[in-house]
Amino acid sequence: MKLKKLNPTTSGTRFQINIQKNLLSKTNKIFKVSIKGIKRSFGRSLTNGRITVWHKGGACKKRFRTINTTNNCFIGIVLTIMYDPFRNSFISLIFNLKTSLFFNILSTSKLMPGSVVLTTNKKSDLNLGYRILLQNIPTGSIFHSLSLKNTVKYARSAGTACQLIQKLANNCKVKLPSGVIIDVDAQSFGTLGSISNPQQNLISIGKAGKNRLKGIRPTVRGIAMNPVDHPHGGRTNGGRPSVTPWGIPTKGKPTVNKKK
Repeated sequence: MKLKKLNPTTSGTRFQINIQKNLLSKTNKIFKVSIKGIKRSFGRSLTNGRITVWHKGGACKKRFRTINTTNNCFIGIVLTIMYDPFRNSFISLIFNLKTSLFFNILSTSKLMPGSVVLTTNKKSDLNLGYRILLQNIPTGSIFHSLSLKNTVKYARSAGTACQLIQKLANNCKVKLPSGVIIDVDAQSFGTLGSISNPQQNLISIGKAGKNRLKGIRPTVRGIAMNPVDHPHGGRTNGGRPSVTPWGIPTKGKPTVNKKK
């Protein structure tokens, strides 16, 4: 996908950079099998309507696409690559050649429609998009969608990937996208390649209104409030440690009562 810089005809488009999505497929009747409606509360209580989660509200309507995150063995063909409003990576629509069913998976970068993908617990060829066991992946390889206990846990965001550092008898050392190295069972699964949409971090929203369409409300600093509204208010902080509006420390101090 290419980056698209808008012409500065307005203040909101002056610094706006988007990703061209014209190569992505649009939803039709075949793809609607895995699309479902979802009820959201926008940060408010369903009983009394009060705000229970700050900085949420508004937003455009979205429909949820069910993603297959299991490790069930299959062989299929990538029919198309689509946009998913609930994640920053793209998703691929797969047609299972054995069961003749459609389902979605996280799209692998540079994997085009018409490619063959599979999930297997046996030794196989090392092709882009193949989901195989870590014990069958060469050391130093890049993969994503690392699974723990039959569910994808790591490297699911756009452009991220794990790296296999070392293989032992029963476990492997894996470097996560954060740089942390963990020990993982050698029977865990990983998909060769990195997640699609690696240019996600290069976009610029250009204006605050785009965040409001995503459901993100403004965040006001405590020191910008009045003293009655926040412990930091009145611009007379005086070196007080960071706290919540209710005076609870936020910079690592334990808040659990050990006596209970």
